[in-house]
Amino acid sequence: MRFCECCGTHLREKSGELWCPKCKTRVLLLSVEPQAVAKDKPTGIYVVSRSEDSHATVSVSCPECANEEAYHWYSSIAGEHAGIRRERTIEHFKCTRCAHAWSTSH
Repeated sequence: MRFCECCGTHLREKSGELWCPKCKTRVLLLSVEPQAVAKDKPTGIYVVSRSEDSHATVSVSCPECANEEAYHWYSSIAGEHAGIRRERTIEHFKCTRCAHAWSTSH
């Protein structure tokens, strides 16, 4: 999958070449080389797990069983697409009674 170097739109394949539907830039498919990943930049998603004992409990209603107590924690996701850096925080909950988990994004 490649993106246009001019506008960042996803390139489409047609007749042996890649083309941008937005700015009409064309790239020969033969000249497409895999993009090298810089060794000094971290890549991927890292998941750090914790036991539920380390999470705080909050007063919130479970959508499954209506229990009024749930474990609560935050996680962050950061990434870059087409040169634009994006970050978001996700608020997680897990019911202390039925173990139903849900989250909200901020």
